[in-house]
This record gives sequence, C-alpha cells and structure tokens, in this order.
Amino acid sequence: MKIDSLNFKTFFLGIIFLLSFQEIFAQSEQQRELEKRRQEILKEIEQVNVLFFSSKKQTQSVLQQVHELDIKLRARQKLIDITNQQANLLNRDIRRNEQKIKDLTYELSLLKSDYADMIRKAYKSKSDQSRLMFLLSSDNFLQAYKRLQYMKQYANYRKSQGVEIQDKTLQLDLTNEDLAKQVTAKEVLIKENMEAQALLLTEKKEQEILVKNLKKKERSFANEIKKKQQEVDRIDKQIQKLIRKAIAASNKGSGNTGSIKFSLTPEAKILSDNFVSNKGNLPWPIEKGLLVLGFGKQPHPYVKNVYINSNGVRIATEEGTKARAIFEGEVLEIQVISGANKTVLIQHGNYISVYSNLGKVYVKKGEKIKVYQEIGKVYTNKATNETVLKFSIFRDSDPQNPADWIYRM
Repeated sequence: MKIDSLNFKTFFLGIIFLLSFQEIFAQSEQQRELEKRRQEILKEIEQVNVLFFSSKKQTQSVLQQVHELDIKLRARQKLIDITNQQANLLNRDIRRNEQKIKDLTYELSLLKSDYADMIRKAYKSKSDQSRLMFLLSSDNFLQAYKRLQYMKQYANYRKSQGVEIQDKTLQLDLTNEDLAKQVTAKEVLIKENMEAQALLLTEKKEQEILVKNLKKKERSFANEIKKKQQEVDRIDKQIQKLIRKAIAASNKGSGNTGSIKFSLTPEAKILSDNFVSNKGNLPWPIEKGLLVLGFGKQPHPYVKNVYINSNGVRIATEEGTKARAIFEGEVLEIQVISGANKTVLIQHGNYISVYSNLGKVYVKKGEKIKVYQEIGKVYTNKATNETVLKFSIFRDSDPQNPADWIYRM
C-alpha cells in the first residue's frame, strides 16, 4: 500500500509542478516583455532629453516649449505605467513563492518524520539473521519470493525517500533564493518609480507655468498655428499633385491616363501585395527618432478651437541622420518643395512612401531601391537646431496613417 500511495502522490505532485511551471514560464515571458518595453521607454526619454533639452534654445517659442515638454511627460508617464505593471507582476511572484516555501517546508517536515520512523523500524530489525529468518519462515517458495521482492521494494522506498528529501531541500533553497532576488528587484523598481513620479511632478509644474503664459497670448498663438497649418496644407497639396502627375505618367503605356490609380503590371502587383503583407511590421524611415506629430486631423492640446492636420507624420531626430527606405521599390520622383526642402517619392506597387525635408539626396529618379537603403540626409534647421523628417505613405493618391504600417510607431 505504501508503494501505491507513493506513486499516486508522485503523479499528483508532477501534475501540480507542470501546471505551476507553465504559469511561471508565462509570467517570466511577460516580465521579460515588460522589461524590454521599459528599456525602450528609457531610451525614448534619453532621446527626448538629447533632442529637446540638451541645450536651451533662446529663440524657441512658448508653444514649442509646451509641445516638447508634453512629449517628455507622455514618455515619463509610460515609464511609470510599465514599472507599476512590473511591480504588480513581481508581487504575484513573491506571493506565489512565499506559499511555495510554506508548502515545501510542510512537505519536508512530513518526509523527514516519515523517514526517521522508517529508520527506527529498520534499526530494530537490521540484523541479517532476522531478514534471513523472515525468508526461511516462508510456507513455500512463492511466499519466500514475494517476501524477497517486498524487502527490495522497501529498500528502494527508503532510498527514494532520501532522494526526495534532498530534492525538496534543494527546491526550498532555490525558492528562497528566487524570493530574495524578487524582493530586491521590487525594491529597485519602487525606488525608480518614486524618482520618476517626482520628476513627472516637477515637469508638470513647469508645464503649468508655460501653459499659463500661453493662455495670456492665446489669440496670437492661435494665429501662429493657423499660419503653420496653411503652410502644411500647401506642402501636402503639392505632394499629392506630384503623385497624381506621376500616376498619369506611369499609366501612359496602358492608355489609362485619366485614372487617379496606378495601372499595375503583374510584377508591380506582386510588389504591392508584398508591401501590404508587411503592414504593421515595416521599419522606421530613420534608425532613431521620436514621433512629434501624428497623422490626420487633431485638436491642439492647449489652444482652443484650433486644429492640426497632416497627411503624414513628423519624426524628430539627431543632426546628420540618414533617411532610409521602408521597403523595396523604385524612385518615382525627386522634387525641391518650398518649406519641405528636398522630397523623395518611392513607389511600391500602388503604394508610395514620401520622405520630405531632406538636405541631401543619395538616389536618382528611376533607381531600384532596397529596404533600409539610405536615400538622403535629413535637413537640420540652423536657426532652431531642429532635425525633423516629414514622412508619408499613400495608396495611389490617398494618404494612409503611417502608424498603421510602421512597427510600433
């Protein structure tokens, strides 16, 4: 009976261990993913500091200061949120390990008690003579054989009990080590979170002062934003005009010049399908950068009744940064646009990626382009010390939201 109950107990504990292992593995994966995201946000905050706050710009308007500080605040809040998630996950791990230590301690005490009782009984009947007499007193050969098997099973059981005690002791030691590491990790996260919250509070106060100054001259700032929007609209219309002209030129061979959509060859159709199949996973048009303006129509966060609209996105980056192709294709057009400097259009079937505000261009019209290929150097405005890439994606002549196409934009 002892052997059967041991096998059942071992099987039952194995099932529990397997389920616990799956839960631990899932939580470890989640913790690794959160840590990866936290490191990305820390790099983002570092980039914000380098791009916007490494040197005070005397010529910078209050409007621009508020905008840049808002980007920093959003990144700081994301960091706090991720750190809270990590701390909560660690709390669950700590509680689980504390319960595991209690269970292991209890199981170990039972095993040791059982083992000690077994050793005492074995000591009382330890002589070879008593074991021999036990065999010789058998009524027949079959009974003797069964008694011999019982003695072997009993010896194996004793051995397995000793091994199980060693295993449980090792598990207990490892769980205690894990618990100590988790407690330390939690303390570090809590400290970092408190520091981040203190910085967030300071930056929010700074932002409140700037917003108050902004409110005093809200009308003049509203006019400034509207003028900038008119400039953006003019550039967007010029780019769409370029695209429609390029579509008409591309469709000449098919005789479909009146269409506002590309007439695709079989090869171009394959390229277009490949572009679509990579939606959401396309690389950024620069290696490092921060999104400073999103796609579409959006209310201004601080100036009432004023809207910002854009056919693409704006990405702030460091001086000297090279723009790169997000997918293979062909250079459709290169133009100098007032207010957008040099602009490169790359065709990917019936999709077009647009890279504006380039100071230098490294490609030529009609050139076949590979993904990640450098196509130009982003222009740096010497007056404001800003390096901003204006980036758009079009399906034929219809603007698309780049955030839907670019990985984690």
